[in-house]
Amino acid sequence: MLEIRNVEKDFGGIKAVHDCSLQVKEGTITGLIGPNGAGKTTLFNIISGFYRPDRGEILYRGERIDGLPPHEIYRKGIMRTFQITRELQKMTVLENLMLIPKNQKGEKLSRVFFDPGGVRRQETEIKEKALAVLEFVELINLRDEYAANLSTGQKKLLEIARVLMSDAELVLLDEPGAGVNKTLLKKLSDNIRQLSAGGRTFFLIEHDMDLVMSLCDPIIVMSEGTKLTEGKAEDIRKDMRVLDAYLGV
Repeated sequence: MLEIRNVEKDFGGIKAVHDCSLQVKEGTITGLIGPNGAGKTTLFNIISGFYRPDRGEILYRGERIDGLPPHEIYRKGIMRTFQITRELQKMTVLENLMLIPKNQKGEKLSRVFFDPGGVRRQETEIKEKALAVLEFVELINLRDEYAANLSTGQKKLLEIARVLMSDAELVLLDEPGAGVNKTLLKKLSDNIRQLSAGGRTFFLIEHDMDLVMSLCDPIIVMSEGTKLTEGKAEDIRKDMRVLDAYLGV
């Protein structure tokens, strides 16, 4: 589904990503782990269009996407979240979700004047979907709360809800478990599993090894900007190269 071919990204002579090649297969929950500074988030920024690679190619369903702006990559079916959530703080939880669907009729002034009934019907449909999504992620009681007032864990659940409101087939999650308590972390991982079973593909960065080992298959390890190894959780646990990378041996 996603193929990274010999991608490199330099910052002032520092190689953040170096000759990195890897694949994400459709229908998987693929984990990406590695020590701090391994290049994981930089790679996500390249995939999602926030950075242009200096060298290499990125293919999504066989089509090159490297160099495209973020909104074009989103339209092709790739959505990403951030380690520090980027909710619209001065809008309610419900409003945050209702903004996500593409091609809304109310975005065009001509439709507002010449097809007000169609605009209202579509808005009603979007609202009903948003409420159903909030039920799914168990945030329905907070639908009218400003997003800024949510806890860190609730904001992470809101990110998952925004994914559900989109048509994205591949979701890049940057540390979804960071700052989340154990109760909300279980809800979060359960949501990811259910969405994966429903056909979504996940590629996630995570430092919580318990979460990664229980949720992801396969797991890819990055070190010094490139792929070190890949395998199932039990194989990664036993790989001395992974231990060396984390401990700096």
